[in-house]
Amino acid sequence: MAATCPLCDKPADPAHQPFCSRGCKDRDLLRWLGEGYRVPGPPATEHKPLDSEL
Repeated sequence: MAATCPLCDKPADPAHQPFCSRGCKDRDLLRWLGEGYRVPGPPATEHKPLDSEL
């Protein structure tokens, strides 16, 4: 079974593994940078200084 692009399911290109093209590779990077791959969860808490930081 040949590997396919995780974004568009076209056959993967060895030059852009695991993607089929530079376009899909860049689209995936933009999703990471734009927080498109976030995992749902509770909001992060604010940083509370430790006693040693006061």
